[in-house]
Amino acid sequence: MNYFRKYRTVLFFLVLCLPLFSQDDARGLYFKGKTDSIEKWSFHFQLTTIVQGHPAFNAKYSGANSLHDTAESALSLTTTFYLGRKLWKGAALYCDPEVAGGKGMSYALGLAGAANGETYRIGDPEPTAYIGRAYFQQVIALKNSKCTLQDGEKNQLGDLVPCSRIVITAGKFSLADFFDENNYSHDPRTQFMNWSAMENGAWDYPANTRGYTSGFVVELINPDWAVRVSSVLEPKQANAEVMDLDIAKAHGETMELEKSLNFKGHPGTLRLLGFHDISRAINYRAAINAMAHGDSSSIGIITGRTLGTAFNGLKYGFGLSFDQELSRDMGIFSRVGWNDGQTSTWAFTEIDQTATLGLSIKATQLKRPFDTFGLAGIVNGISKDHRDYLNAGGYGFIIGDGKLTNYRPEQILETYYSARIARALWLTLDYQFVMNPAYNEDRGPVNIFSARVHVEF
Repeated sequence: MNYFRKYRTVLFFLVLCLPLFSQDDARGLYFKGKTDSIEKWSFHFQLTTIVQGHPAFNAKYSGANSLHDTAESALSLTTTFYLGRKLWKGAALYCDPEVAGGKGMSYALGLAGAANGETYRIGDPEPTAYIGRAYFQQVIALKNSKCTLQDGEKNQLGDLVPCSRIVITAGKFSLADFFDENNYSHDPRTQFMNWSAMENGAWDYPANTRGYTSGFVVELINPDWAVRVSSVLEPKQANAEVMDLDIAKAHGETMELEKSLNFKGHPGTLRLLGFHDISRAINYRAAINAMAHGDSSSIGIITGRTLGTAFNGLKYGFGLSFDQELSRDMGIFSRVGWNDGQTSTWAFTEIDQTATLGLSIKATQLKRPFDTFGLAGIVNGISKDHRDYLNAGGYGFIIGDGKLTNYRPEQILETYYSARIARALWLTLDYQFVMNPAYNEDRGPVNIFSARVHVEF
């Protein structure tokens, strides 16, 4: 009840504003100009609340990190203010204060492809305020480049920008803001909710437990292609809040090549991603050998409860992201990913191989052009060393049933319908079916039902 009392002022304000959201000129109430004008200041806002639940399911056994096999439900809520300020030609500062509260089902444990992309492992029912992003960005025009008018949106000022440019970003941000983009499956606030649908699950991208890191990103962008590289901090402990400042020994690098596609006049994009991480992560095989001799100290490091002292955690891999518009109202997308799987997961989630295929359809034929239907299938897997570690009684920071005698790929089917109720208000109903949760054939399947309310202006 304390949780709802803390948020009742925000919710009451939103209810009062609903008539305004439904008006055609409502956007003018919040901005002094149209979004296609040149802006010196930018202000945007989002609020998302998700309620999820699953009925009881069969489980031959459970462990410390298992999804509860009894019926449960969970609620999450985030609010974000997106603030931007133009400094000089091509330069801007962005800052995103955020408030998050609630938790995921079983505190976001028990599924490698966790069901709610808005929650974290340390979910707390009490709302917590923090700065999500705070970074500087400089755009540099390439010689003889033409300019185009860029619409203002979240963390993007309305301005004239060169079509061919270098963009340098430095500060605190999420790597997912720049890499592994996908037009149909990237934002759990408006699209698919599952972790392995919103991002490439095999990409253990450096981040604290809320998904943010610090460092720099350099982008070379042309009308038909782009190249991005980054170097950022790793967390000091697995999936922890504090970042490791020993940057000579702990860091993560990511590179992505992006190519625009065209199918019968419809746009698409292909992205190839590679990453290389160095952290305090433990080698799975070394952890198994230590456990066999009665030393379980490595479990504390892998689960993020204790601090590792050795910097021997090399992890590398690649990912491929594809999206293609087939018609004005329909598009398809896919992701595949792989990492070496020898060292423990350190930042995102416990997936070493992944493949996703899905489609997105606008409900224009139903005279609901702003509504969206989505359907996706996901298959996740882990390396032999990873599964042997779990079967030996080890735990990660996301999964671990105490043993894993019947390993099977985790299979997820997700479908949703998002309906625009008013100009700035969306309601989504979502269903996820999970076979072999946490790669364990002895548990599940699980049926997960969700409802999401999203406000954005």
